[in-house]
Amino acid sequence: MIRQMNQRIIVTGAAGFIGRNIVEMLNRRGHENLLLVDHLGNDEKWKNLVGLKYEDLLQPPQFLDLVIGDKLSPASVCIHEGACSATTEKNADYLLENNYRFTRLLCEWSLRHKTRFVYASSAATYGDGALGYNDDDAVTPKLQPLNMYGYSKHMFDLWALQNGLLDKIVGLKYFNVYGPYEDHKGDMRSLVQKAYHQIKSKGYIELFKSYHPDYQDGEQKRDFVYVRDAAKVTLHFALDTKAGGLYNCGAGQARTWVDLAKALFSAMNLKPDIRFIEMPEILQGKYQYFTQADEKKLQTAGGYKHPFASIEEGVADYVRTHLSKQ
Repeated sequence: MIRQMNQRIIVTGAAGFIGRNIVEMLNRRGHENLLLVDHLGNDEKWKNLVGLKYEDLLQPPQFLDLVIGDKLSPASVCIHEGACSATTEKNADYLLENNYRFTRLLCEWSLRHKTRFVYASSAATYGDGALGYNDDDAVTPKLQPLNMYGYSKHMFDLWALQNGLLDKIVGLKYFNVYGPYEDHKGDMRSLVQKAYHQIKSKGYIELFKSYHPDYQDGEQKRDFVYVRDAAKVTLHFALDTKAGGLYNCGAGQARTWVDLAKALFSAMNLKPDIRFIEMPEILQGKYQYFTQADEKKLQTAGGYKHPFASIEEGVADYVRTHLSKQ
């Protein structure tokens, strides 16, 4: 299923982290008839759009009005990356409206207009990982997210599953994504982005201490995903296959925070200097000590066969192509 270059594609969250990388990759594949949707605000987020080719840019309220009024021009694909991604956000009503209700309205519009719909879910839906990280539909209703962000994503996953929509649409459970164009994300930036500047100014990296008896300080593990792999997986489902479903988007390998820190020092040609600090109370009790995507469904039902970058490869590319040029 190869989309024609002149077909219109919608990308929400297009000036954001993963969204921006998706738009760049669409441009590289020859797609320029793009409707971008995002809040730009008063910060430097607008800079993420420089150099991209697209047809129009709308603010989310304008876009949502067109969706609700059914006045939005047809599109072949809708890639929905727009969301509040702050795991520390406490305003549950805001997350409900922004991450669940908006997604549902856009999904319903897409289905009515036979528009391919691919949306961002999250590995935060897995909670503490007690049930593992299996994206099988039988597991999804049993999951218990640890924060409202994860629950807001889980709500839509459940709605899509309960209404039999996952053979028609695609949800991607992104794991710990890092890479270019995350500068605007504040506290939600990846460790790589934060630590690079910390090393430049102080010469060392600070990592959270562990509060779990099974994990030493810095030995907490995550499935780290380079953003360009996340974008490739997203476009695979948006443009190259008709497969539907809810899929993990992860490398399938858990690595420690110390591994990630060492990869960054190596990319900067420096000797590692890692120090441990207390974890903020707001995170204690809501912290995932281990994540690792089960890739079987992505590779089989989803048909995605390409290898993911290792953290050594991804971090080195991030430093070389982006961080060192700032």
